Amino acid sequence: MVKASKVHELLIQLKFPIIYTTNYDNGLEMAFEEYSPCTKYHKIANVEDIAKSSGCDTQIIKFHGDMETKDESSIVLTESSFFDRLDFESPLDIKFRSDILGKSIFFLGYSLSDINIRVLLHKLNQIWKSFNSSADRPPVYLFLTTPNPIQERILCARGITPVISPNPDPRTGTIAFLEQLVELNRKLETPCRKDK
Repeated sequence: MVKASKVHELLIQLKFPIIYTTNYDNGLEMAFEEYSPCTKYHKIANVEDIAKSSGCDTQIIKFHGDMETKDESSIVLTESSFFDRLDFESPLDIKFRSDILGKSIFFLGYSLSDINIRVLLHKLNQIWKSFNSSADRPPVYLFLTTPNPIQERILCARGITPVISPNPDPRTGTIAFLEQLVELNRKLETPCRKDK
């Protein structure tokens, strides 16, 4: 499955230091093993995993739990567990709020039709409003697979930059966008050479 996933391959090439996922599967872990076997990563699904993390390796945060863990309470699957998740008070939520306050965030695979993302973005906006310091706020981006002027306006009003897919097909557009990011990342990593 992962070998056939161009999206997974590109995500690994981007070398994000922290990746939050709501997927329960081990697709990202398999992608690291396949596309970057020398890259160390640390999977975080509960408070014990947070405590064990050195912060030096890439962190894969399993925001809705992990099917491979023995901690079944970490899995967000039922309606009541989703409502509990919306409280944003668990150890993973506290870590997420900390990451949001100090790092640029890029949302991929979400839309405003997802109640979780709407509540999350609302809470994020409230946190920054309480400090009255939008100049210090790290940039936040959300990738939209199709143009949507209403969602774009809502995102902008909340201080989030919408990034619109370059292609009407969601999968093709996502891949094209990630390929552009990988290329830009390569250019930024390559030192400039001055001709004599």
